[in-house]
Amino acid sequence: MRPASLSYAGFEEPHFLEACHLCSKSLGHNSDIFMYRGNTPFCSQECRQEQIGIDEARERRCRRVSKKSTSEIKKSSTIQSETLVVA
Repeated sequence: MRPASLSYAGFEEPHFLEACHLCSKSLGHNSDIFMYRGNTPFCSQECRQEQIGIDEARERRCRRVSKKSTSEIKKSSTIQSETLVVA
């Protein structure tokens, strides 16, 4: 028999396999559970695929921001290195 929830310091947290990570639908004892990235449960392939799409979009966005920031830093350092101070 598995515990219904984990309890620590008076705080009750549901067991991670009790509900779909995306839609929060209850995961039945005799139903399929679709896992993603090790320990993230989903009630269906559709919910899991939607989460994969969300994660991929977030990763693409982070790469674009990272590339933009890197190019701005390079541009900024180029401008600073070309500055000549005459006294």
